[in-house]
Amino acid sequence: MAAQGKAANGGSFRRAVPGGDVEVLVAGAGPVGAVAATALAQAGVDVLLVEAAAACPEDLRASTFHPPTLEMLDRLGLLAPLVAQGLKAPVYQYRVRSTGEVLAFDLGELADLTPFPFRLQCEQWKLSRLATERLGERVRFQRRVVHFAQDRDGVTVHLEAPTAIEEVRARYLVAADGANSLIRKWLGVAFEGFTYPEKFLTLSTDCPLEAHFHDLAYVNYVSDPEWWHVMLRTPSLWRVLVTAPNDTPDEVLLSDATTATVFRRLIGDPSVVTRHRTIYRVHQRVAARFDHGRVHLVGDAAHLNNPLGGLGMNSGIHDAMNLADKLVRVLRDGADPDELLPRFGRQRRAVTLSFIQEQTQRNKAMMEASEAARRPVFAELARVVKDRDRRRAWMRRQAMFTSLEEAAAVP
Repeated sequence: MAAQGKAANGGSFRRAVPGGDVEVLVAGAGPVGAVAATALAQAGVDVLLVEAAAACPEDLRASTFHPPTLEMLDRLGLLAPLVAQGLKAPVYQYRVRSTGEVLAFDLGELADLTPFPFRLQCEQWKLSRLATERLGERVRFQRRVVHFAQDRDGVTVHLEAPTAIEEVRARYLVAADGANSLIRKWLGVAFEGFTYPEKFLTLSTDCPLEAHFHDLAYVNYVSDPEWWHVMLRTPSLWRVLVTAPNDTPDEVLLSDATTATVFRRLIGDPSVVTRHRTIYRVHQRVAARFDHGRVHLVGDAAHLNNPLGGLGMNSGIHDAMNLADKLVRVLRDGADPDELLPRFGRQRRAVTLSFIQEQTQRNKAMMEASEAARRPVFAELARVVKDRDRRRAWMRRQAMFTSLEEAAAVP
């Protein structure tokens, strides 16, 4: 039976695991936290993954996995079952709505660099569910970190459970608890950046959009100064992302009238039926520091960016793998934590600023640019498409190979 005790405020708590001790507690069972916990568990680390929800949330935001991420998931034994649930997308396109111009990049050209020369289109919750199922008893749902205190030997973490406050003692705490991370807030670390002045609306439909466009890829970024949009294919649905003014009420954006307007503009058919309608705000923010002694921020808890390019979830998984590798070296190989763990923070924060933030903002600017501003940008991109070396360099960067190399070079 779990041990009982008294909390500092006089209330009761009970320990969440026998003995109340683990080596690493990971907060948040989204794709980033689930991958971090899996990597640690497979290395023999005593890890506990906790999640505030009653099950893995079926979040429909991220759905693109880049080739280096696929390599990481393959090392963890998670890729094959994920591929079986996903859709391989080697080609992605930049389209100009006003002219019909299409610039295509084929990741198949990188087959000499990776065994997975494609994007995998698969909803992020499928990865979370797969990983948590394999972690089994290492996962506790309906457990939200509400407070923690670290000292020279570890971290005492308090979890809100359905009927009590539970206490866990861990050597390290990994915060993968999302954009509104309570752990980040308790740390008091600045989360610098901005929030976009518009809302993002995603509409999912099983309407065959490919029948309305010539040679439509599974991943399409459509540039237009008045109405830029994204069309992404998942195994069962097309997802269409558009923006709307911040002062438009959510109930209006989620209405049948708005859906009809979007698909009338897109394919001339206002009668399209949607399966999901989701609204969210988008931010560009980076924590002032990722490493905080025995507490470390990864994924959305550490950085946020717009979804153009599919870099957010992937960069979070790269955070998780970088940190897990260093924690294993500390816990299993006796490496110096004061040297190694701050390096995780320097590496991942540096690449977040130099690539993730910069590239996602550049992607958005390119899609919403005026006709005059767009022409030279797309003319240069057209030259990149025609030049083999420049085209490969572009794809390596967009696929996040370059960012991993840049991170590894940070001392």
